[in-house]
Amino acid sequence: MQRWIFALLIGLLGCWRNPAEAEPLPRVQAPLGEAQPIAPGFRPAPPLPQIQLNPPLPGLRRLVYLSNGHIEAAHGLLLVPQSERQPARLLSLAQQLVQRAFAARNSLAVVDVSLYQAEGYAGFGGPLPLLTASVPKARLEEFLRLRPENLGLYDHLWLNPNEPLPPTRRPSRLAETIPTYEGSPQELQEQQTLQETHRQKGPLRGSGLYYHGPPGSDKVALTFDDAVHPLYTPLLLDALGRAGIKATFFLIGRNAEAYPYFVRDLAQAGHELANHTYHHVRLVGLPEEVVRDELLSTNQLIERLTGQKVRFFRPPGGRYDAQVLRVARELGLTTAFWTDDPADFNNPGSNVIVSRTLRYLRPGGIILLHDNAQETLPALEKIVQKAQARGLTLTTLSNQAGW
Repeated sequence: MQRWIFALLIGLLGCWRNPAEAEPLPRVQAPLGEAQPIAPGFRPAPPLPQIQLNPPLPGLRRLVYLSNGHIEAAHGLLLVPQSERQPARLLSLAQQLVQRAFAARNSLAVVDVSLYQAEGYAGFGGPLPLLTASVPKARLEEFLRLRPENLGLYDHLWLNPNEPLPPTRRPSRLAETIPTYEGSPQELQEQQTLQETHRQKGPLRGSGLYYHGPPGSDKVALTFDDAVHPLYTPLLLDALGRAGIKATFFLIGRNAEAYPYFVRDLAQAGHELANHTYHHVRLVGLPEEVVRDELLSTNQLIERLTGQKVRFFRPPGGRYDAQVLRVARELGLTTAFWTDDPADFNNPGSNVIVSRTLRYLRPGGIILLHDNAQETLPALEKIVQKAQARGLTLTTLSNQAGW
């Protein structure tokens, strides 16, 4: 019995960890195959609550809403026949949808809408919307007074200037787990050595790589991938504003194209904007000119919308090779990874997201979350509180680096 109790105590002591001590970092790995491993606890996200309109609005695919604990936002997705894609008709449909959504649910703070052409609609990665808009309740009457000839007076509306074309590159749906380098064993070892050097001494300015912030700093970079999103971005903006925290958002270019007003909102709120490719494609194996176009077009779009020079890039899925690093460096981009990925995109539950984040939380660390992950919103406030309790400050990559 005494031996059993002694063994139990040893086991418990082995499981106990000082909360200020983070677990060892996963090393850069070699490819495991086309599909990255699924994080433990994978499950579908809880269904978003729906707003029912009566009578139904023809073409309405979904009208969902969500709260961040302080405000509610809704997003309506409407499919429009090609015969009705005139600007006047699109505006009228958007106004109907917004007005009816507010009438159906009085607690909404903002209603965002995306109108797509019904023919050829392919969801994420397909043709861009025909019209998008974001309407806070305080601006509802202003939005309803809009006419086709004065659309430019409303700064949170985008009308697609081009014919919607089918995507030329298939978007990657790989969620990030561990940075994955595709190259020779010697090149992989060099990346692992660099990663360890950054962990011990901080990033090397001019190296084109950013694995870890300065380890002696109390600053932790808070980053969000896959921005911007018509339902989640307004809620994230509100939550971060309430917490007084700035973050780095890695933008998908096609999302920024369709929702440019959210890009400007992020910049005006003091957040840092970074590059996550235009189509969210897996870059390894693509021709060099395609890799360059994916990065350059996103850089140019962000700079045109905000005037901000883009400094950081993160490859979708964390998949990269020597060509990707070289092209990014030639475009003035530092390729940034992470130390702390709770796999929020795999919907493990808000409490699991918090516990996983805290497990790897460290001075100079880099947290990877997603702009479009439903369970991140309720986890964010707890992550902020726990980080502050440990004397850590959540901030942008640039602020952490001090560059």
